[in-house]
Amino acid sequence: MITLHIGDCDGLLYLWGEATEAARRTPKSGDNKAPPHPYAANIREMNSALYGAGLKFKNRPTDITIWLPTTDTGPTHSKDAADISPEQTPKVMPWSVTARLLHPKEFVDVLCVAMGKQTIGAGAAVGSDLAYWTDVLRFAGYVVARQQYMPDMAVDGSQYAAIWRPTLDDDDKERIVRLSERMPAAAKALSVSYEEPPRRGDAEVLWHTVTMLVDHLVRSSIQGYRATGGRRKFASLHELWMYALKKSGMILAKPPDMPDLVKSIREWRRPIDMRDNSPFQTCIRLEEPDEDSEQWRISYLLRSRQDPSLMVPADDVWEGTQNHTFEDGDIGAREFLLTSLGQASRISPSIAAGLSEGDMGGHTLDMAGAYSFLAKEASALQHAGYIVMLPAWWGRGGRPRLAAQTGSGSFNTSSGLLSLDTIISFDWEAALGDQKMTLEELEELAETKAPLVRVRGQWMEVNHSEIQSAISFLKKGPKQVAFRDVIKTALGAVGVPPGLDFGGVNASGRVAEMLERLDGKGFEELIQPEGFVGTLRPYQIRGYSWLAFLGQWGLGGCLADDMGLGKTIQMLALLQSDWPLSKRPILLVCPMSVMNNWQREAARFVPDLPVMIHHGVDRRRAKEFEDIAKSHAMVITSYGLAQRDVEFLSKMPWRGVVLDEAQNIKNPRTKQSAAVRQLDADYRFALTGTPVENHLGDLWSIMEFLNPGFLGTQSHFKNSFMTPIQTDKNKDAIEKLRRATGPFLLRRLKTDKEIISDLPEKMEMNVFCPLTKEQASLYASILKDTEESLISVEGIKRKGIILSTLSKLKQVCNHPAHFLGDNSAIGKRSGKLIRLTEMMGEILDAGDRALVFTQFAVMGGMLQRHLHDIFGREVLYLHGGVSRVRRAEMVERFQSDDGPPIFVLSLKAGGTGLNLTSANHVFHFDRWWNPAVESQATDRAFRIGQRQNVQVHKMICVGTLEEKIDQMIESKKDVAEKAVGSGEGWLTEMSNDDLRKVLALSREAAGV
Repeated sequence: MITLHIGDCDGLLYLWGEATEAARRTPKSGDNKAPPHPYAANIREMNSALYGAGLKFKNRPTDITIWLPTTDTGPTHSKDAADISPEQTPKVMPWSVTARLLHPKEFVDVLCVAMGKQTIGAGAAVGSDLAYWTDVLRFAGYVVARQQYMPDMAVDGSQYAAIWRPTLDDDDKERIVRLSERMPAAAKALSVSYEEPPRRGDAEVLWHTVTMLVDHLVRSSIQGYRATGGRRKFASLHELWMYALKKSGMILAKPPDMPDLVKSIREWRRPIDMRDNSPFQTCIRLEEPDEDSEQWRISYLLRSRQDPSLMVPADDVWEGTQNHTFEDGDIGAREFLLTSLGQASRISPSIAAGLSEGDMGGHTLDMAGAYSFLAKEASALQHAGYIVMLPAWWGRGGRPRLAAQTGSGSFNTSSGLLSLDTIISFDWEAALGDQKMTLEELEELAETKAPLVRVRGQWMEVNHSEIQSAISFLKKGPKQVAFRDVIKTALGAVGVPPGLDFGGVNASGRVAEMLERLDGKGFEELIQPEGFVGTLRPYQIRGYSWLAFLGQWGLGGCLADDMGLGKTIQMLALLQSDWPLSKRPILLVCPMSVMNNWQREAARFVPDLPVMIHHGVDRRRAKEFEDIAKSHAMVITSYGLAQRDVEFLSKMPWRGVVLDEAQNIKNPRTKQSAAVRQLDADYRFALTGTPVENHLGDLWSIMEFLNPGFLGTQSHFKNSFMTPIQTDKNKDAIEKLRRATGPFLLRRLKTDKEIISDLPEKMEMNVFCPLTKEQASLYASILKDTEESLISVEGIKRKGIILSTLSKLKQVCNHPAHFLGDNSAIGKRSGKLIRLTEMMGEILDAGDRALVFTQFAVMGGMLQRHLHDIFGREVLYLHGGVSRVRRAEMVERFQSDDGPPIFVLSLKAGGTGLNLTSANHVFHFDRWWNPAVESQATDRAFRIGQRQNVQVHKMICVGTLEEKIDQMIESKKDVAEKAVGSGEGWLTEMSNDDLRKVLALSREAAGV
């Protein structure tokens, strides 16, 4: 693995690589030359990794000097830099590395490929300095997106270059300071000299790089931009400069009158440069009228950047009568004020009109002018860098707020029972700000037509279309609605017209009690249902009770617990309690890779309940399916078949529909998403560890399945929640979404203190996986050959055939390419690998780490490549061929806070003698069938120093020898080691008949 670095060298950027292992050479130097860096990556290996990521470069590699902390053993490796103890006091010494000079486009290409990743292609990790430069690119892009740049001319001796230079406001300058403070040392450690280290400071390096990036991004966006070629004759130097602003890297030779052009550009830029470099800031304040006046006023003040509390009226500054004297610096206060107000007048018509009257202190406005300033001009002035001070009430919103009043006596039902279909009476009222308004008062406001009004002594903005909307709603709005719509309204998901605020539902009696429960005030905690085998943990009891509470009301819920917290058994507990009462089945829809898990978990925890699998070409259909399904507590099917058989599945009156791995419907436009929404049921539940995988649209799709219409249409959700939250980080939208979804989303993390106290230290679970058709075919073929071979052999030859067969069958269960040894594509050819990939995705999303054990070195290599390619993260692989030094380095890297999250190990090389407590998941991809050996491997993570609960996943291909041997071991767990001995040699002692039963492929193996 190579770690990629990018460093600045006198304004140029170079890319170099750092290998994990030191080169086998003595780092000595010749005369007047820095010694070669022992960890410097081989340029060919670096090229291979970069080309694999689609990166190509023009310049040839070149040797350059890098100044690094150096101890007696040589330069410190970047991964060890943070571990240097104060006692070591390393010296900063020069070392030679081979690097590539990066053009701006190449620099940006590398950053785009590396952004948000820990690896680039195969075998190339992202160094901390490279990751840092991606943050710098984000900042430069932010500057360009807001068009905060201006053309300029850079002068270096006799060289002139047209350049787009950033112009930053105060907030941007603060970001620059924060960025420079966390610049890694390696980002500025390069030098052309081996005699003297780099002298440029963090801020200088960062500002130069930001300027270069802004210049490149602006040029790249110019229509008709070309990097080379173009005109050679120009009518004037100004035309030449304008042309150079479009042409990448154009250096202008020095005509005699070039300094005059530079001077003209500087004069043209002077107002902007003055604003950026001045010790002053111009403040513009809008003051509201007195009680007996209608006149608004704009005042100008000058504020000190060094002491923001120091503000002086502009007319005092202009007349020189201020009580406080500014330290002018290079720019006088009067000159700055005049220039600043002149610029403001070009932005604000109100200021232009006021200055024309000759008053430098400010001027008055009528109501229309004040509203225009508030609504349009103030934001433009703020964007231009002015401090604009507005009345405190502006921005709080003067839009009408509607609230509903209801009570326990408002049922419109003969039975008096409250259900989702019960009709509830509403009494709506309106308010502006904190002032309640009658319908008559709103109508009076509507007649004024004024954009700013004073209501009971308080000024506020009034939008007359919103006032009219509120009036219409109060006159025509619903006075009676179903209780399900009361819930929607109370949670703030829907209810009032767009543009109006919602003030909640004021309820009493049973309505209030139900709304309070949904709003987090609690629900009745049930006891574990009779007939459930095993003991539910306290947090699982709460989850089961929550599901029962929602199901009782016909509401849908998403159980989004972390992987390993037992979503399956919480759902099975609900099934156990519900089936004796309803005698109606639930439909469980899940990926095919977990159908076997559900079937076996049901057999284990609710063995008395009848469970039916709906899968395969010979599955029942239409009326025949309905007759059989009615007699089962749970019917299990896949997403694919739910879509294919939706015509008759949707006609079945299900007690409930449950989606496992519900992220499969995150795209609401897919056919399988549309199909499951058609299923009719009393309640709907979704189980997923990742309710939001990519963006908030995933959540809308799941909620639309659970409680149709609760979050409005997809476009309403996008406008009200998705865009404000993801683009603007709008806190009000975040809180509104939390309220709307909170009652229907139960999310518990393994890191929660309450959950940690409930969990065992080590949780072991079997993960049952189906074979693919290709695997089943290969498995059957091996069995046929073995049966023929065993007919006429005895003794050692028989043992050899059995052990060879076991190895072949285990390889087939792992992956067809493992057995065939043909280096063919991995694809989706292995049920085990499909499930491992799904689970690893959840683990990485949660920030967890995992060990993956296999007894086959070839399979370990396949797992490393596959997991790296899928997740773009570095995957370590320890096998018997790894040297002792390299082994220690890999362990140290995995144990570090920023180490790779996945460690693949061969069982023999990594099963003992290692301390890998950074992992909290252990996968046994294939089984050794000796509990002691597997426990030793598990204890690489579950040992002294482990501060997390460890989850152990034992992967088993259903219906194969893997499941049958696991059952045999589990049935005599207390004497398992003595009974089965070491490895699988004990299997060779079985009779042919017993062996045939163990190895046989059951009908359910391939896709159930």
